[in-house]
Amino acid sequence: MSRDLRPAGVPPQDLEVPAFWHRLGLPGLVDVHVHGMPQRLLDAVWRYFDGAGPLVGREWPITYRWPVEERLAHLRAMGVRAFPTLFYAHKPGMAEGLNDWAGAFVHQQRAGGHDDVVHSATVFPEEGAARYLERALRDGARVVKIHVQVGGFDPRDALLDPVWALLADARTPAVVHTGNGPRRGNFTGAGIFAEVLRRHPSLTAVIAHLGMPDYDEFIGLAERYQHVHLDTTMVFVDFFGGAQAQTTLARRLAPRLQALQDKVLLGTDYPNIPYPYAHQLEALTRTGLDDDWLRAVCWHNGARLLGIDSTSGVRAG
Repeated sequence: MSRDLRPAGVPPQDLEVPAFWHRLGLPGLVDVHVHGMPQRLLDAVWRYFDGAGPLVGREWPITYRWPVEERLAHLRAMGVRAFPTLFYAHKPGMAEGLNDWAGAFVHQQRAGGHDDVVHSATVFPEEGAARYLERALRDGARVVKIHVQVGGFDPRDALLDPVWALLADARTPAVVHTGNGPRRGNFTGAGIFAEVLRRHPSLTAVIAHLGMPDYDEFIGLAERYQHVHLDTTMVFVDFFGGAQAQTTLARRLAPRLQALQDKVLLGTDYPNIPYPYAHQLEALTRTGLDDDWLRAVCWHNGARLLGIDSTSGVRAG
């Protein structure tokens, strides 16, 4: 990384990220859990974190509170070769407009010579959800974010049945925040989402945050269902209980994560994280798992799921 693209104040640890993936012999990183949305909406999300809203319940400083082009430049400088713009609706009438914004944003980035933004979409349980999702998929969306906790909806809602079926048929991955962390919701938890999977067993689901804090239950879903994956977003980081507790947790889960090597994907929650990006990569090494596992998690699994060329990082198709 000969040219320093960092805005002032970037944590220096992030400069070490390219050395991390170079050592593994990778062409970069694929991060399946990056947030992007219209700035007015992102500002509202940041205000929620600033106020330690009820779903957060603690101080949560945003490390990368920068304009969008600086955030993107930083990802690219670290060697993140592919990333979505995960956004989500928390009320009816939002999702379709956000999907339109996402399509325009991807086209804008491509016009600027950047092919690394993975076209994203979202849904909310409402009349017409399957219709506007189908349109987003036709327009090129390749990953869908569904935030059960923030949306406060039941993923078993009949209005979502055609959505889950559409995603299953299209083999389009859905990144689903359905865990009880950082706060339990009315419809979060592995038991509820297991009912969705029983109805739609071929659904390609990526369980955000490894299902935090109910890791064992959500790992069990990945063990049981062929197309259920797990992302590493905020997993094993110091922010939750400190280094010793997280290392103990990582080592306890390591044998099951080793067995699921092809189903664990790098996710970070960038830019809304309260620590440097590099810390998420450091936290993965707390498992004690080998370089083959890290290569699968940091590149191969995400590239396969998102349709990225496995060697160059260029969008396939």
